[in-house]
Amino acid sequence: MKNNKVLLWVLGALAVVLIVVVVVYVRRNADTDMTGEDIVRNDTVGGEVVPTEDVSEGSVTTPVAGSGSVTLSYQQALTKYASARMQFDAQCATTPKQATWKNGTLIMLDNRSALPRTIRLGGMGNVSIKAWGFKIVKLSASNLPQTLLVDCGVQQNVASILVQK
Repeated sequence: MKNNKVLLWVLGALAVVLIVVVVVYVRRNADTDMTGEDIVRNDTVGGEVVPTEDVSEGSVTTPVAGSGSVTLSYQQALTKYASARMQFDAQCATTPKQATWKNGTLIMLDNRSALPRTIRLGGMGNVSIKAWGFKIVKLSASNLPQTLLVDCGVQQNVASILVQK
C-alpha cells in the first residue's frame, strides 16, 4: 500500500514536470499573437516584429529606384496618421466606421489581421495590404462631396468615407 502511494506521488511529480517542459517549449517556439493567429513577419530587429509600410502597388509612398526602401515603421505611421487612419481587424470590422477627410488627404489603411486584405475604396479601386501591414493612400474624388463605401475582402460596406473639398 505504501509503495503504491509513493509510485503515485512520483508519477504525479513527473506529470507536472512534463507539463512545465511542454509549456516552456511552446512559449519559446510559438509564433502566434494573443488570438492564436500566425504572425507574418514584415521585418525583424533583434527577433522583434517591426512592421513597415507595404509599398507595393497602391501605396503613395513607393521606393525610389537606387535609393533603397523609403518606408515608415508602424510606430512612425501611427504617430503621423493618428487622425487619418482606418483600421481593419481579423473579421474586417473597421475603426472608425465613418470618417470625413478632405480630398487629397493621405490616410493610413491598417490591416491588423494575419491575412492579407483587399480593401476597396469606392470608385478609387482596390488596395491590397499584406498581413499585419499598412498602406498610405491618397483620397481622390472628382465630384465633391463624395461618399466612398469601403469593402474589406468579400464583406461590403464595412465603413464609409466622406470626401470633402
